[in-house]
Amino acid sequence: MISLLVSVLMWLLVASLLILRRGRAERNITYAALTIAIAMTLNNDPVYQVLDGLAAGANTVTLVADVALMFGVFFLGRAVMKASEHQPWAVRLVLSRFVLVAALVAAVVAFLVIDRGGTTTNFMLDLGAQPAAAAYSMIQFSYCGIVLTAMAVLAARQLRSSKGVQRLPPASLLVGSSFGVVLSGVVISMDLAHVASKLALMAAISVAYGPIFLLTIFFLCLGFAGQPATRTLQARARERRTRVLVDELGPIWAEATRVRPGISHNKHVPFHADEAETLLHRQVVEIRDAMIDKRVSFEVSDQDRHLVERAERHLLGAGSTDSTPVAAPAAEREGQQR
Repeated sequence: MISLLVSVLMWLLVASLLILRRGRAERNITYAALTIAIAMTLNNDPVYQVLDGLAAGANTVTLVADVALMFGVFFLGRAVMKASEHQPWAVRLVLSRFVLVAALVAAVVAFLVIDRGGTTTNFMLDLGAQPAAAAYSMIQFSYCGIVLTAMAVLAARQLRSSKGVQRLPPASLLVGSSFGVVLSGVVISMDLAHVASKLALMAAISVAYGPIFLLTIFFLCLGFAGQPATRTLQARARERRTRVLVDELGPIWAEATRVRPGISHNKHVPFHADEAETLLHRQVVEIRDAMIDKRVSFEVSDQDRHLVERAERHLLGAGSTDSTPVAAPAAEREGQQR
């Protein structure tokens, strides 16, 4: 049931990322979601039994699913690393291809030594008493735990440098990574208890596995889906604010261009008035030109001046307190145009 639920969550994440991140060059998050979704799907009993039956019933689908999961965790770490600046050398090492390849080779070697028998949907429960099986599981989850620790470090750095709603994705990633580290510890503890024949202890520890696993996936999905969703919402909010400012500056701009026609009135110069940012920038420039041009008479009220300054701050970036004009003085630009 847990595998089915996690599979659904991961495929929903894949779908949302394909929609929200279409056209973006950075695809590590999408690759991570896709490979983890495949891994979780392969761990569903009906799917596993059919595919492993086709693979001669040697539980090789377990290896395929676990390798896919390790690749997914690798891509997750790379995505967080590329979104961060000045990563510590230890983080870069942990998230490197070299460490991934080393972990994969060790896991494959350990898997090949396991006496796997026929197809079983309870791989570690049935075979975990074998030292090779315990080593296989511990290698996999040690790698995941180390990568998730690095992700938690990077997410914490992002959280400190973010503001407002932008703090939600790194906060979710930090929580999800932390749960993932705990999950790795739980699994490794279960493996050690199993191989040591401490079955009662293993059963007691296993109670925490399901809830922590779900929390790990939930918060990681929330964090990675939240990044593009937050950017999309912010872009839409900025677009709405831009159009409001365009409407508010309209009367002032009309008066400014009446006394001093600007470049927007030149038919030989391309001007895209349908683009809100372009239009707002042109309004600010031409209003400022009229304000500083001594050859024309153009006065604005304090209220209108503050409106122009708000528009400038908006163009320079939300939250900026700098009211410096976004354009060079008129004389300078006219010299450049010649």
